[in-house]
Amino acid sequence: MKIGDPLDRSTDHGPQNHKAHMDKLLEYCETGVKEGATLVYGGKQVDRPGFFMEPTVFTGVEDHMFIAKEESFGPVMVVSKFKDGDVDGVLQRANDTEYGLASGVFTRDINKAMYVSERLEAGTVFVNTYNKTDVASPFGGFKQSGFGKDLGEDALLEYLKTKAVTVEY
Repeated sequence: MKIGDPLDRSTDHGPQNHKAHMDKLLEYCETGVKEGATLVYGGKQVDRPGFFMEPTVFTGVEDHMFIAKEESFGPVMVVSKFKDGDVDGVLQRANDTEYGLASGVFTRDINKAMYVSERLEAGTVFVNTYNKTDVASPFGGFKQSGFGKDLGEDALLEYLKTKAVTVEY
């Protein structure tokens, strides 16, 4: 991932908005390590001016861990193992959270991708990619990950008031 100026189209991830969020991300990573997840890459602030976080990858993440249950809102990926072929078990685990902003499915089997996408309780599902959005596509979460949608026609509906008027003479 290219870290840098968010106005540069080649940048994958810009800075965090403020120091408090950077501190929260660093604490998030420390908690992951303390709970037994394996920090494969990142987990630190980039050595440059601004609140830039290294892209971070954890493996060996178990469902009970803080980093499996809480949204980081940073460049952090958690990887959990599952039994080969246990698609419904994966769906149950993925949906067993109070959040549902976005999710990703990586597979060579398009039928499996569609099966999983339809059943994931997330406002956005990326298949064989991640974080590629289009202004014409609605974006927003399910559950505790937001109300309403940004972008697309669905976002415009947030500005409308639907009214029914019935008149009898």
